[in-house]
Amino acid sequence: MLGQDIVRVAAGDAVALTRADLDVTDADAACELLTGTTVINCAAYTDVDGAESDPDGAHAVNAEGARNVAQAAERVLYVSTDYVFEGSKPEPYVESDPVEPLSVYGSSKAAGERATAEANPNHLIVRSSWLFGRGGKNFVATMLALGRKRSELRVVDDQVGCPTFTGHLAAALLPLAAGGERGVLHVAGRNSCSWFEFACEILARASIEADVQPCPTEEFPRPARRPAHSVLGSERGAPALPAWQDGLDAYLGVTV
Repeated sequence: MLGQDIVRVAAGDAVALTRADLDVTDADAACELLTGTTVINCAAYTDVDGAESDPDGAHAVNAEGARNVAQAAERVLYVSTDYVFEGSKPEPYVESDPVEPLSVYGSSKAAGERATAEANPNHLIVRSSWLFGRGGKNFVATMLALGRKRSELRVVDDQVGCPTFTGHLAAALLPLAAGGERGVLHVAGRNSCSWFEFACEILARASIEADVQPCPTEEFPRPARRPAHSVLGSERGAPALPAWQDGLDAYLGVTV
């Protein structure tokens, strides 16, 4: 999702490499294709639950692959996640907060952050949250499909984060990649909500009539643990994205 939006926003000023073009787990291929370039590394193993039974696969892409890309590039921007945090902090997590992932996916992304920083001093790590956009599976598409099939839905209301439209994130990442900022930045949709609140807003804005009821995480056990409160904030003056509600309107305008 994010890679496609970066290409769209770049309007011809970016070269997109698919997995067929470059397997980031191949260090030699990364060196051959990326030496001397600025890279926004969107390659990721994003199956949060699948990673629990495939930790080697998740770390191969999210950590070792990240190292290969960072070693080859002149400058690298690594896209990371709110899932590097444990989720018990009642206030938003800022860039200096210690990471404490609960899942294999979160651990692999935290390892990717470290690998990127170790391999290339000219790096920027951008953590974002709850991505949705065109061109891939996402929560909005899932809720739209379920809402059209079922009259009643149950959605967890004890996980809170910042939904982020990939079109808005892509527009922020391009100038960050071209600039000189280094270290870690948190860039996510403005405002926060629970998955339940997000689902209600999705269906309401799409004019889909379905009864949405809140439920606890325990009612829908998943292989991977999720942080209960992974709202991202910035102490470094990171770019401010539009509210997630604006991102949802933009998404619905092109998909409904």
